Amino acid sequence: MPEATGPVRITLVRSVIGYPREQRAVVRALGLRRIRQTVTRRDTPVLRGMLARVGHLVRVEAGGR
Repeated sequence: MPEATGPVRITLVRSVIGYPREQRAVVRALGLRRIRQTVTRRDTPVLRGMLARVGHLVRVEAGGR
């Protein structure tokens, strides 16, 4: 995961089918609905915790608009 303090881009790269309900809820809370959808979020400790739970389902990049 990038060490940036600004915005981060999060892309869903794997389906949530077959994963626990809690992980599906985290992906949904990030604002991701479909594979290859990208959202930009501000880098906060809460966001880092969410990404730690679903890091195997998403790709995280530094920067954004």
